[in-house]
Amino acid sequence: MRDLAGGFGYLLAGQRWVLKHGRWLGFGLLPGLVSLVLYAGALIGLGYGADDLTAWATPFADGWSSPWLGLFRGFLTAVLFGLGLFLAVITFTAVTLLVGQPFYESLSEQVDRSEGGEVPESGLTLWQELWISARDSLKILGRVLLYGILLFALGFVPVLGQTVVPALGFCVTGFFLTQELVSVALMRRRIELPGQLALLRSRRALVLGFGVPLVLAFLVPFVAVFLMPGAVAGATLMARDLLDVDGEADPQAREGQDGQDGPGEAGAGMAGETPAGSFGPPPVY
Repeated sequence: MRDLAGGFGYLLAGQRWVLKHGRWLGFGLLPGLVSLVLYAGALIGLGYGADDLTAWATPFADGWSSPWLGLFRGFLTAVLFGLGLFLAVITFTAVTLLVGQPFYESLSEQVDRSEGGEVPESGLTLWQELWISARDSLKILGRVLLYGILLFALGFVPVLGQTVVPALGFCVTGFFLTQELVSVALMRRRIELPGQLALLRSRRALVLGFGVPLVLAFLVPFVAVFLMPGAVAGATLMARDLLDVDGEADPQAREGQDGQDGPGEAGAGMAGETPAGSFGPPPVY
């Protein structure tokens, strides 16, 4: 339970970070808005065409009498749209991170800088980072689809399919959603996908405490866009503590530092500014 609460604490800490650094909040909203328009168009199209697609895929039911034909195809239409919504939630973060790679990379670096200590850099070009991000996202999507097919099949089991399976679905989605977000900070530390998954599996409860509430929030239209910058910031804070075996890994300890002159405030001196040559919002004088 402590890890579950700790994961949620990182999510809140990330949202607080971007609210305290308002320029970065506005900067981080841009990729999410672009992705939202794309996904909204796709889901609207699916909503309008789901009935026709279901009818095309089930010609054997054309002769069924009422109400069985309507109930059967209505159920399949709902399942189809639910699957589309599930895929949208799963892939939204990956697509948004891909679209906004330079945005979120800079935001994550700024979080590291505000917390003090070393600010790692991957040393890769933008195109190399985009290629690795797209490649890893496809690998993760493949795993998610396998889990999704299995859970979809189990969904037809009475009682189990209406209770345990949805909960497992949120857990699977939350785990891989967290991996996508944490990858921004971990790739800068040259930790690739196998190492990322191993690290997150070692603290599953912490990861689920971060990811599952985020998945639930992402189900509300437009919320994903506004939470994405803070989610990247929170994932960066979590990545720092997961890798700092000698440090304090409890985000509640971080709350006690809010408002004090720590390494993220006066200690860094220039924490609120963007270093020359980096990609980010212009400083306010």
